[in-house]
Amino acid sequence: MLAVEDVDLHYGAAKALRGVSLTAEPGQVTCVLGRNGVGKTSLMRAIVGQQPISKGAIRLGGKDISRLAPYDRARAGVAFVPQGREIFPLLTVKENLETGFAPCRRADRHVPGEVYDLFPVLKDMLHRRGGDLSGGQQQQLAIGRALVTRPRLLVLDEPTEGIQPSIIKDIGRAITFLRSQKKIAIILVEQYFEWARDLCDTYAVMDRGQVVEAGPRATMVEADVRRWLSV
Repeated sequence: MLAVEDVDLHYGAAKALRGVSLTAEPGQVTCVLGRNGVGKTSLMRAIVGQQPISKGAIRLGGKDISRLAPYDRARAGVAFVPQGREIFPLLTVKENLETGFAPCRRADRHVPGEVYDLFPVLKDMLHRRGGDLSGGQQQQLAIGRALVTRPRLLVLDEPTEGIQPSIIKDIGRAITFLRSQKKIAIILVEQYFEWARDLCDTYAVMDRGQVVEAGPRATMVEADVRRWLSV
């Protein structure tokens, strides 16, 4: 579904990504791990089009999307749940979900029932403002909004950050369900190692803008990965 091929990314003269390659397949969770400041969020921004790449290619379903604007990538099936959630605090839950209609065909401009099945609290709070929700509820809303777009690729940037344990479990169950449908490729950026390890099918560890270790979960040597994650 997704292929990132030898990508460099700059912020001015500063090089944030160095020859990064990554793949994500439908029905699988690819976890990107690493300490703060090693380039994980820069890689996600490159994938969704928020930051232009300097070299390499990004392909979705075999099509080069490297030069597409973020909204065109959304229409192609890329959905992003950013770090910090970025919901609209003055809009209701219902209105926040409906902002996901923008890249959809007219026939798809309704909230899929599975959003409420995965996150029942959203149905109970449809008319509450997004800013009145707890951090965990806002995270569920952000994921729900992404699912409204009917994505082929779902990119989640640190979804457990600042979230209470019960909702972390709910988010884990939702990811497990989405993987089981075999329709969506999922990229998960995470620092909560145990949670990410249990969810991932493949993993990539980043350091200083590069992928320093990667492979299927079955071949993961936890001690080696933890070494890259320790401060």
